[in-house]
Amino acid sequence: MDYEKIEKAAKAKKRISDIVIYTLLTVWGIIVLFPFYWMILTSVKEYGAYNSEWIPKLYTLAPTLENYKSAFTEVPLGGYFLNTIIFTLATTAIMLVVTVLSAFAFSRLDFKGKDIVFTLFLSLMMIPNELVIITNYVTVTNLDLRNTFTGLILPSVTSVFYIYLLKENFSQIPDELYYAAKVDGTSDFRYLTRVMVPICRPTVVTITILKVIECWNSYVWPRLVTDDQAYFLVSNGIQEIRENGFGRDNIPAMMAAVVVISVPLIILFLIFRRKIMAGVSRGGLKQ
Repeated sequence: MDYEKIEKAAKAKKRISDIVIYTLLTVWGIIVLFPFYWMILTSVKEYGAYNSEWIPKLYTLAPTLENYKSAFTEVPLGGYFLNTIIFTLATTAIMLVVTVLSAFAFSRLDFKGKDIVFTLFLSLMMIPNELVIITNYVTVTNLDLRNTFTGLILPSVTSVFYIYLLKENFSQIPDELYYAAKVDGTSDFRYLTRVMVPICRPTVVTITILKVIECWNSYVWPRLVTDDQAYFLVSNGIQEIRENGFGRDNIPAMMAAVVVISVPLIILFLIFRRKIMAGVSRGGLKQ
């Protein structure tokens, strides 16, 4: 009888604990998602209706897509999108080549001073990003690469963190596979592409997705090296919309532009969220 009471008390305690936890998570979820809801709601409100609201309403009875049309016609948002796609794809592709080859060298190849070089390489993570931006800006300016895709892309094709993450994954692959491959006459490059990369595919996919998100959200560097609209990215475009009067006067249209820019990343994350979490968690585990 006492065991039954103890079991019932334990179940009641767990039930109360679950209710409290899920209540707090629900409240926190609402807090986090509310800005996105407000952004979407504002983007479908009529310009006149939005300006006539002394107290902002949390709903609208007459949604409209006119703001989305204005966002593309009042400013060259389509051009910003194209520039961002070019920048993102080119930067991510080059970064993958650099990261994979660097991680392979640090994890599998033996050369004099490898540990010292890798330690110094990791120490670069301690340098504030602002100092790197200043150095990159001076270099790009001296090379006359401002307002070019080359100037936009080159400073972003390496990442110490991504190389470290992939190197740790490569290091978990047994050495016996490498020695067996070498006995069969397999080259290092073939072993890398046919064995190591497929085994560590979740991490490679994760790095790719994170880099795409990073490039898409890039703001400071494109803002520094481009003042020609022909090379503006979507981040520059939003700032331009806000500064040129159109964004200040027509908040719903500006919110529509922000929604259009945000949707691709949200969809990308929702599709690959499990791979992202699996890849990041795998980098810190020994198998």
